[in-house]
Amino acid sequence: MSLFIKIVTIFIFIGCLFSCNSSKQEEATTIASKVNLLDTAKWFIGTWQNQTSDGLFTEQWNQKNDSVYSAISTVVVNHKDTVFFESILLEQKNIELFYTVSVKDQNKELPVSFKLVNATANQLVFENPTHDFPTKITYLKISEDSIMASISGLIDGKEKVEQFPMKKIK
Repeated sequence: MSLFIKIVTIFIFIGCLFSCNSSKQEEATTIASKVNLLDTAKWFIGTWQNQTSDGLFTEQWNQKNDSVYSAISTVVVNHKDTVFFESILLEQKNIELFYTVSVKDQNKELPVSFKLVNATANQLVFENPTHDFPTKITYLKISEDSIMASISGLIDGKEKVEQFPMKKIK
Protein backbone atom coordinates (compact mmCIF):
# COMPACT_ATOMS: atom_id res chain seq x y z
CA MET A 1 0.00 0.00 0.00
CA SER A 2 1.31 3.40 -0.83
CA LEU A 3 1.91 5.99 1.86
CA PHE A 4 -0.88 8.16 0.43
CA ILE A 5 -3.47 5.36 0.73
CA LYS A 6 -2.35 4.62 4.32
CA ILE A 7 -2.73 8.29 5.31
CA VAL A 8 -6.16 8.52 3.65
CA THR A 9 -7.24 5.30 5.41
CA ILE A 10 -6.09 6.69 8.79
CA PHE A 11 -8.03 9.93 8.22
CA ILE A 12 -11.15 8.02 7.22
CA PHE A 13 -10.83 5.84 10.33
CA ILE A 14 -10.38 8.90 12.59
CA GLY A 15 -13.32 10.60 10.87
CA CYS A 16 -15.51 7.57 11.54
CA LEU A 17 -14.51 7.58 15.20
CA PHE A 18 -15.45 11.26 15.58
CA SER A 19 -18.66 10.73 13.62
CA CYS A 20 -19.67 7.81 15.87
CA ASN A 21 -18.90 9.81 19.03
CA SER A 22 -20.79 12.80 17.64
CA SER A 23 -23.83 10.63 16.90
CA LYS A 24 -23.75 9.19 20.43
CA GLN A 25 -23.52 12.69 21.91
CA GLU A 26 -26.43 13.88 19.76
CA GLU A 27 -28.44 10.81 20.82
CA ALA A 28 -27.68 11.48 24.50
CA THR A 29 -28.70 15.12 24.10
CA THR A 30 -31.91 14.14 22.32
CA ILE A 31 -32.79 11.64 25.06
CA ALA A 32 -31.95 14.16 27.80
CA SER A 33 -34.04 16.86 26.12
CA LYS A 34 -37.07 14.55 26.25
CA VAL A 35 -36.76 14.34 30.04
CA ASN A 36 -39.08 16.90 31.54
CA LEU A 37 -37.40 18.22 34.67
CA LEU A 38 -40.47 20.31 35.28
CA ASP A 39 -42.29 17.10 36.22
CA THR A 40 -40.10 16.91 39.34
CA ALA A 41 -41.92 20.03 40.56
CA LYS A 42 -45.53 18.94 39.90
CA TRP A 43 -46.12 19.17 43.64
CA PHE A 44 -45.65 22.99 43.40
CA ILE A 45 -49.00 23.33 41.59
CA GLY A 46 -51.69 24.82 43.81
CA THR A 47 -52.13 27.58 46.36
CA TRP A 48 -49.87 27.59 49.40
CA GLN A 49 -50.21 29.86 52.44
CA ASN A 50 -48.84 30.71 55.85
CA GLN A 51 -50.37 33.22 58.26
CA THR A 52 -47.70 34.88 60.41
CA SER A 53 -47.57 37.96 62.62
CA ASP A 54 -46.02 39.73 59.60
CA GLY A 55 -49.02 38.96 57.38
CA LEU A 56 -50.47 36.34 55.08
CA PHE A 57 -47.82 34.77 52.85
CA THR A 58 -49.24 33.16 49.68
CA GLU A 59 -47.68 31.38 46.71
CA GLN A 60 -50.01 30.39 43.89
CA TRP A 61 -48.53 28.04 41.27
CA ASN A 62 -50.06 27.21 37.87
CA GLN A 63 -48.89 25.20 34.89
CA LYS A 64 -48.67 27.43 31.81
CA ASN A 65 -47.54 24.71 29.39
CA ASP A 66 -45.33 21.60 29.29
CA SER A 67 -42.17 23.58 30.00
CA VAL A 68 -43.29 26.46 32.26
CA TYR A 69 -44.92 26.81 35.67
CA SER A 70 -45.72 30.30 36.89
CA ALA A 71 -46.42 31.69 40.34
CA ILE A 72 -47.35 34.83 42.15
CA SER A 73 -46.01 35.25 45.66
CA THR A 74 -47.41 37.91 48.01
CA VAL A 75 -47.44 39.05 51.60
CA VAL A 76 -50.63 40.84 52.60
CA VAL A 77 -50.93 42.74 55.89
CA ASN A 78 -54.23 43.55 57.62
CA HIS A 79 -56.13 41.69 54.88
CA LYS A 80 -55.64 44.63 52.49
CA ASP A 81 -52.08 45.94 52.08
CA THR A 82 -49.77 43.98 49.77
CA VAL A 83 -46.30 44.63 51.19
CA PHE A 84 -44.46 42.09 49.02
CA PHE A 85 -45.10 40.93 45.47
CA GLU A 86 -43.05 38.71 43.17
CA SER A 87 -43.68 36.76 40.02
CA ILE A 88 -41.91 33.46 39.46
CA LEU A 89 -41.33 31.30 36.41
CA LEU A 90 -40.11 27.74 36.66
CA GLU A 91 -38.87 27.03 33.15
CA GLN A 92 -37.29 24.07 31.46
CA LYS A 93 -34.83 25.26 28.83
CA ASN A 94 -33.38 22.32 26.90
CA ILE A 95 -32.09 20.00 29.61
CA GLU A 96 -31.92 22.56 32.44
CA LEU A 97 -34.50 23.94 34.86
CA PHE A 98 -34.50 27.58 35.96
CA TYR A 99 -36.33 29.38 38.76
CA THR A 100 -36.68 33.00 37.61
CA VAL A 101 -37.94 35.68 39.98
CA SER A 102 -39.03 39.27 39.44
CA VAL A 103 -39.61 41.16 42.70
CA LYS A 104 -41.50 44.43 42.84
CA ASP A 105 -39.26 47.31 43.98
CA GLN A 106 -36.11 45.14 43.91
CA ASN A 107 -33.34 44.73 41.32
CA LYS A 108 -35.08 47.34 39.15
CA GLU A 109 -37.75 44.62 38.81
CA LEU A 110 -35.46 42.76 36.41
CA PRO A 111 -35.72 38.96 36.53
CA VAL A 112 -33.06 36.96 38.36
CA SER A 113 -32.57 33.30 37.42
CA PHE A 114 -31.46 30.43 39.62
CA LYS A 115 -30.39 27.14 38.04
CA LEU A 116 -31.51 23.77 39.38
CA VAL A 117 -28.45 22.14 40.96
CA ASN A 118 -30.04 19.29 42.91
CA ALA A 119 -33.35 17.47 42.58
CA THR A 120 -34.97 14.62 44.44
CA ALA A 121 -38.60 13.55 44.60
CA ASN A 122 -39.13 15.85 47.61
CA GLN A 123 -36.56 18.62 47.23
CA LEU A 124 -35.43 21.08 44.57
CA VAL A 125 -32.39 23.32 45.05
CA PHE A 126 -31.69 26.29 42.79
CA GLU A 127 -28.54 28.42 42.90
CA ASN A 128 -27.18 31.65 41.48
CA PRO A 129 -23.78 32.31 43.11
CA THR A 130 -23.47 35.72 41.41
CA HIS A 131 -26.66 37.14 42.98
CA ASP A 132 -26.28 39.21 46.17
CA PHE A 133 -29.01 37.59 48.29
CA PRO A 134 -30.26 34.98 48.12
CA THR A 135 -27.82 32.76 46.28
CA LYS A 136 -29.81 29.60 46.98
CA ILE A 137 -33.53 28.81 46.89
CA THR A 138 -34.75 25.47 48.21
CA TYR A 139 -38.19 23.86 48.17
CA LEU A 140 -38.79 20.86 50.42
CA LYS A 141 -41.96 18.79 50.18
CA ILE A 142 -42.75 17.69 53.73
CA SER A 143 -46.10 16.07 52.90
CA GLU A 144 -48.81 16.34 50.24
CA ASP A 145 -50.12 19.52 51.87
CA SER A 146 -47.00 20.96 53.50
CA ILE A 147 -43.84 22.48 52.01
CA MET A 148 -40.92 24.56 53.22
CA ALA A 149 -39.38 27.15 50.94
CA SER A 150 -36.12 28.70 52.03
CA ILE A 151 -33.72 31.30 50.75
CA SER A 152 -30.12 31.53 51.85
CA GLY A 153 -26.84 33.24 51.20
CA LEU A 154 -24.35 35.64 52.72
CA ILE A 155 -25.25 39.03 54.16
CA ASP A 156 -22.32 41.05 55.50
CA GLY A 157 -20.19 37.92 55.35
CA LYS A 158 -22.56 35.86 57.51
CA GLU A 159 -24.77 33.01 56.36
CA LYS A 160 -28.45 33.90 56.53
CA VAL A 161 -31.38 31.55 56.01
CA GLU A 162 -35.03 32.54 55.80
CA GLN A 163 -37.66 29.80 55.88
CA PHE A 164 -41.23 29.94 54.67
CA PRO A 165 -43.38 27.01 55.79
CA MET A 166 -46.61 26.71 53.80
CA LYS A 167 -49.77 24.63 53.80
CA LYS A 168 -51.70 23.77 50.66
CA ILE A 169 -55.16 25.32 50.68
CA LYS A 170 -56.20 24.23 47.15
